Amino acid sequence: MAQTLRVGVTRDALLDGTKPFFDASALKILDGAKEIAWEYLPDTKKVLTADDAAKYDIISVVAAGIGADALGRADQKLKLVAGFGAGYDNRDVKALTANGVLITNNPDAVRRPMATTQLTFILALAHKLNHKDRITRAGRWTDQRQYYGVGLTGRTLATLGFGNIAKELFRICKPLDMKFIAHDPYAKPDDAKALGVTLVDYDTLFREGDFVCVNVLLNDSTRKLVGERAFSLMKPTAYFISAARGPIVDEKAMYKALSENRIAGAGIDVFEQEPTPPDNPILKLENVFVSPHSLCHTDECNRLLAEGSFRSATAYARKETPPKLINPDALQHPRQKEWFGK
Repeated sequence: MAQTLRVGVTRDALLDGTKPFFDASALKILDGAKEIAWEYLPDTKKVLTADDAAKYDIISVVAAGIGADALGRADQKLKLVAGFGAGYDNRDVKALTANGVLITNNPDAVRRPMATTQLTFILALAHKLNHKDRITRAGRWTDQRQYYGVGLTGRTLATLGFGNIAKELFRICKPLDMKFIAHDPYAKPDDAKALGVTLVDYDTLFREGDFVCVNVLLNDSTRKLVGERAFSLMKPTAYFISAARGPIVDEKAMYKALSENRIAGAGIDVFEQEPTPPDNPILKLENVFVSPHSLCHTDECNRLLAEGSFRSATAYARKETPPKLINPDALQHPRQKEWFGK
């Protein structure tokens, strides 16, 4: 008789604790899998616990982290953490691997939504939408001449990182006739050439970019990768867009550059501390757009996030290697070998 796996979906998948934030049709993936029995976790938490790992074979995770202290107990059942999104910086991959737990992410779900998030900031900043919105509401119609925007033709779009999202950003911006540059030590020259992107060093990226976007994962090597020096290299007419992870950017250095008008403005979707405190001085600046780490969240994006996570869960329950596996070394753990019959 086939084993039925117990699947938990973290409770932050629910709006007001009642209905999912994604199209409920995505749940048909779980409902249609006879190999699993699923439920929402009983409460919302930022970090999964050893009790959660003992209760569920698979946990489908929206935002919660998981560390070593949740793993290794004698009654641990957990075999897979299936992430909704692309980021997994709050999940201890080393500890998960050591304890025979697979971890997956879902980069395809956010590729287009995150690219259009950055394009939204680019267009809003270029056209000075924040200023024009403000003067219109204040009845200062004739002040419009003080806030003419900048055209994009011939301007340089620069991305720190040349992965899934950056490539999509370049694809959708191609009709805008911008120049494309990127910095990524792992980039393949042929991929860059195919998209008309010139690979440059770190300094050149910040020195030449008119719109500089962050497109790297958060890890030990990228924490505060963008700081005082990077902002000092940027042109005073340049704009900075941060929509990856907040701690990649030194927020104090960014505030200083913006408040002193050493750069023209910024679009900020992520912060070092989230939620960011209401007294964060960045929120008082007039040359920035801000959003609460959610600008990419459309109905399309949210559905794809859920579907990707649920497909990983059901694939694993059917003894198939789940897609977008982060730690394939964990497949060699005795718990995984037993599950896959190896």
